[in-house]
Amino acid sequence: MTRVRFVLLIFISALMGCSSDIDDAENLYEEVAVPSPVADTVEIELSNVDLVYNWVNNMQADSGLLESAEDTDFVSLYDNALASILFIARGDFHNAEKVFDFFNARIDAELLIGNGGFHQFRNTAGGNARRIWLGDNAWLLIALNNYRQKTKSNKYDRLATELELWIRSLQNQDGSLAGGYNPDGTQIGIITEGMITAFNAVPGYDDFHRNLLLYLENERWHESESLLLTQTEEPAYQYALDLHSLSYLIFENFPPNVLDSADRYLTIEQSTITKKEIKGYCFDEDIDVIWLEGTAQMALARAAAQQHEASSEIIGELEKNLVGSSSFSKSTGLPYTSNQGTTFGAAELWEHADLKPALSSSIWYLFSKMNHNPFFAERVKYLPIGDQFWNPVM
Repeated sequence: MTRVRFVLLIFISALMGCSSDIDDAENLYEEVAVPSPVADTVEIELSNVDLVYNWVNNMQADSGLLESAEDTDFVSLYDNALASILFIARGDFHNAEKVFDFFNARIDAELLIGNGGFHQFRNTAGGNARRIWLGDNAWLLIALNNYRQKTKSNKYDRLATELELWIRSLQNQDGSLAGGYNPDGTQIGIITEGMITAFNAVPGYDDFHRNLLLYLENERWHESESLLLTQTEEPAYQYALDLHSLSYLIFENFPPNVLDSADRYLTIEQSTITKKEIKGYCFDEDIDVIWLEGTAQMALARAAAQQHEASSEIIGELEKNLVGSSSFSKSTGLPYTSNQGTTFGAAELWEHADLKPALSSSIWYLFSKMNHNPFFAERVKYLPIGDQFWNPVM
């Protein structure tokens, strides 16, 4: 054996010891005359962002819709609007368009019939549609606003216009908005979260927005705590986590102390899946569960308030609950909650809420990692100072 061949074999042996991807030293020796850098033979480790985005991508069905969680055949309009916003933020416009195309094809057959609006829930094929929820339709319009802002395309202008007109039609004389319609056609009550997302979704600033703000100030504003309340006729559940984070992300000049007052929902729970103790936020003051979606919303709101250390700490807690997909390789996500308990109010969570990766939690986690505010397209509305009832300088 020559000295050169002996030296090459020693190098190959060392290379085999540091890379599990090399299985056949003889083939390597025959294929390369000059040794390749070790980095060429090592698979690049995917980041949490890549793994979670892979999972979201994999959830899109042929219909264009995305399942809310694995193996459920359950589709949420809200979740699909979120996914569209994420796709747009990542530059994957084609995936967003597949969602929009599904609804664009149903303007006349769904949005404009009966009481109007798109259904909140359906199956992956688009059937078994039920209930019409203001907030979810507002989120779809927010996604379309994002698309128009990023692409300058007018492809979905009719869809956006018809959605805007339907949302405007829900406004009552006192400025409030009806929450949508139940399957039996009865009107849903007035929901604060739906109204503030609709405020952002409807472009510009006119009497629709001004009258809505007057209602919020008169009926849903807790002045001493500087925060919005839920339905005031339910005193046990006047406070809701998402009204803290979403208010800050939606409204210009909103006081940042609203994020500190969200500490009333903080709790430490053990993750059902990872068995790790996690610090996060509950839906409400029951503090019996960590709502991972809402906790990710708080991480993003903290970053928007330039509280980056606090945001990073929240993200670190979320990452303790990342779980691998049972259906897709190189894919992880966040379940809806860390453990079993109650959702907003006293109702029990569904069976797999703490077990399967969920779109809403996973996407808000990605928004927080990307520091991407989904309300950006219509956040600046140039409100008169006198209309900003939350602004301490007004």
